[in-house]
Amino acid sequence: MDYPNTVTKIHQFVDAGIVPGVSYAIIDRDGLQTNVFGQQELLPERLPLHSGELYDLASLTKVIGTTNLILRLLASGKISLDDSLAKYFPQWQSPQVTIRHLLTHTSDIVGYIPNRNQLPKSELMPALLALKSGSNIGKVIHYQDYNFIFLGWIASRVMGEPVQQLISEFVLRPLELNQATFTPDQVNNVVPTELIPSKGLIRGTVHDPKARILGPDCGSAGLFAPLSDLIHFSKWLLGDVKYPNFLPADWVDQLFVDQTPGHMKNRSFGWILRHYNGHPYILHTGYTGTLIVVDRYSHKALVFLSNRVHPDPSNQLFLPYRSQLIRTFVKENEIAYQ
Repeated sequence: MDYPNTVTKIHQFVDAGIVPGVSYAIIDRDGLQTNVFGQQELLPERLPLHSGELYDLASLTKVIGTTNLILRLLASGKISLDDSLAKYFPQWQSPQVTIRHLLTHTSDIVGYIPNRNQLPKSELMPALLALKSGSNIGKVIHYQDYNFIFLGWIASRVMGEPVQQLISEFVLRPLELNQATFTPDQVNNVVPTELIPSKGLIRGTVHDPKARILGPDCGSAGLFAPLSDLIHFSKWLLGDVKYPNFLPADWVDQLFVDQTPGHMKNRSFGWILRHYNGHPYILHTGYTGTLIVVDRYSHKALVFLSNRVHPDPSNQLFLPYRSQLIRTFVKENEIAYQ
């Protein structure tokens, strides 16, 4: 196991002051390489980063939690990919939108909710369902949290519990993600995110404002977890650990296949789908500075956890550095598996 270029790229994030600190893991056939370095907090105090600390995973919640919950409901026949959102919520005015559209971000939801992030939950939920879809349903990919908020609500309508409770019961526990949680009880063990003048330092509370408002009814963000749980999750996707009673193997295989209605080749169920040297790999990012890349063909995965919104989210260099990191990792050692 040797990924010098990837490791160099990772260290550049901290060396260049792009993020305070990083926890990362590289997994392949030969084993596991991990490291934790830098700071967990810069303001109001400067505190070192330690192993075992939980991160606000942001949109990784979509692929770790909600996607797998929905796949379990699909595999058991409780819902169908062709089900309309309007089947579960008749007030939704674009019945063409199906579960497949939501899973692949091809629902083309349009509209504007004034003061969205200041609304109480009792007003935000009906406001979201009052949105509509445009004319490009199934034709374009428009990444939106709304898709996975609606998926979470569908799961709740079917199962009778809030989506975050369902994820905890039917995803986190069966996959033995033992420290992953929506409600960290030891806030001091959580890496902080943004320092907001009106709110102070956000630590142990989800960063995303919609998720803060919706609470347990949000399937787009809200999950906290340490590096060790994401390593275990990645090993499950690679097939190194198996849970045959969790999902049939053919459903896991579908995560590495184009699932868009228009065959646009860049979205599977929940995940971003990309190709390198003729084979697929999947990845997903989180706004707070989190990333998972899984390449089953080369049997390798990268977990990258940082808090790029700390102390504030005005971080223009993070995105191009992250793109460079993904490209470097996918290419490195590829020749060994051809």
